[in-house]
Formats: sequence, C-alpha cells, structure tokens
Amino acid sequence: MAAERRILITAGPTYEPIDAVRFIGNRSSGRLGCALAAAARDAGWDVTLLLGPVAQDLPEGIAVHRFETSDELADLLDRHFPNCDMLIMAAAVADYRPPVVSERKTPRTAGSLTLKLEPVPDLVAQCAEQRRPGQRIVGFALEEPTQLASRAKEKLRRKGVDYIVANPLATMGAGSIQAVVFTADGREITPPNDATDKSAFSRWLIEFLSGE
Repeated sequence: MAAERRILITAGPTYEPIDAVRFIGNRSSGRLGCALAAAARDAGWDVTLLLGPVAQDLPEGIAVHRFETSDELADLLDRHFPNCDMLIMAAAVADYRPPVVSERKTPRTAGSLTLKLEPVPDLVAQCAEQRRPGQRIVGFALEEPTQLASRAKEKLRRKGVDYIVANPLATMGAGSIQAVVFTADGREITPPNDATDKSAFSRWLIEFLSGE
C-alpha cells in the first residue's frame, strides 16, 4: 500500500505591525490557497493549510494553522515543512516590515511620518535551501502582465523552487485567475480555457502536480 502523500499549503496575506494598532498588509484574500487545499484533499493528499488573517470558509478535513506576521509563518514552516512531500507557497508574504514596532499607538501629528522598513526574509527560498531529496516546492509570482514571464522565470531560478505559478496583478482578490506555470526544467504550461475560476484552476493544478 502506497504511503499517504503530505502537502503543505500557505495562503493569505501577512500583517506586519507598525505599532499597537497599524500594520502593513496587502489585499490577498486567501481564496486560491483555500481552493488548493480543498482540491488536494479531494485528490487524496494529507493536507495542512497555513492561513493568514483572512475570513475564508475553511475546507473540512484539513489541519489549519493560523498566522498573522511573516515571523509567525516562518515558525509554522519550520515546524511543518520537514514533514511534507510538497509545499505550495500561495501566501502573499510582505516584502518589507518595520524593524522596530511600537507597543503603543503612534499619535497623529501635523507633520509627515516616515517609516523605516527592512526586507522580510525570503521564506520560500529558505525552504528550498533546507529541503530533503524528493521534496517539491511550488512558488507564486504576482507581476505586471508585460513582465510576467521574465520575472517569473527569474524568481524560479533565484528561489530554487520546482515550479512558479505566474499571475497578473488582477488575480489578487478576484474570483478568477489567468495563470501560467513555469517549471525548473524549462517547460511553460498554460491551463485549459475552462480552468480560469480559482476552484477549477486549483483542481487542474493539483492534478498536474500529482502526476509529475
């Protein structure tokens, strides 16, 4: 009897605190990651979902762990990534965050406010550096349509992942998706025309990855 395949999926945004009230975030809805988790469950995978601060209906039969910040997501990846066979990194992790967070609310003043930001560690690249033989990693690239392919291929090489799902900016927060999958062995794969709904795309992507 074949061993059960284990998949780890991240979804939703990170909220990087500025002070006790404010944060830096993005408009990721987590909808695609949740749809991927449901599709993987239906395809027979043992699914763990790491979900950011969004109000999504959670798929049944899936272990869900919540995070808000990139540090919290990093801790969850440290805990769960070693045990998975595949990681789908669909979360929209912040690129920058404040290095110092005030424990109080910063008062409003008449003048301007300047924020100093530091880069957030590249979590998917860190996973790629630590993976064991046989683990596969799927990253995502959200880019301007005119630069989608070039930037996605560059991220594929730089991050050291096996696949990049490249999406135009309009995908964020939308119910549909127009994606292209680039692979580390040089393939460019376009989903069928009926896989533009995020649920349908998720079923197609999981089927494709399961057969690889």
